[in-house]
Amino acid sequence: MASQNFQNHAQRVPVFLAVALTLMVTFIGCGVNLYNSMGDHQRIYSASLLLVLTGCVFLTAFFARIFALKAQDRAIRAEENLRHFVLTGKLLDARLEPLQIVGLRFASDAEFPALAQKAAEKGLSQKDIKSLVKNWRPDFYRV
Repeated sequence: MASQNFQNHAQRVPVFLAVALTLMVTFIGCGVNLYNSMGDHQRIYSASLLLVLTGCVFLTAFFARIFALKAQDRAIRAEENLRHFVLTGKLLDARLEPLQIVGLRFASDAEFPALAQKAAEKGLSQKDIKSLVKNWRPDFYRV
């Protein structure tokens, strides 16, 4: 695999994005169809049903993505807490937010404890933390 760094670490799933875009366009089309069906009592039920079903599918896809990311964040938090404990003998600072911990996962073992302390004290954002990493520790499993 190619080396990973701050510039190329973000991963995208083109098929998921294409499906989400298709669902959004379908939802808009269903809304237009419902609007055009106003006054036509034979079409309004099916048009409204299509709009509701498309909205439900879109929300299901959205929540599936959000729930998967939350599960990954929890796993990363546990892994990084264990790594910090192994390196320092202490748990991570309780002031660290979940997204800060997610950003810290890219730091090498040598810079991880100091960067974690700096992130907790200064309230650094995830992007700021990742930009401060000198020796990048790649993560090819998160999507």
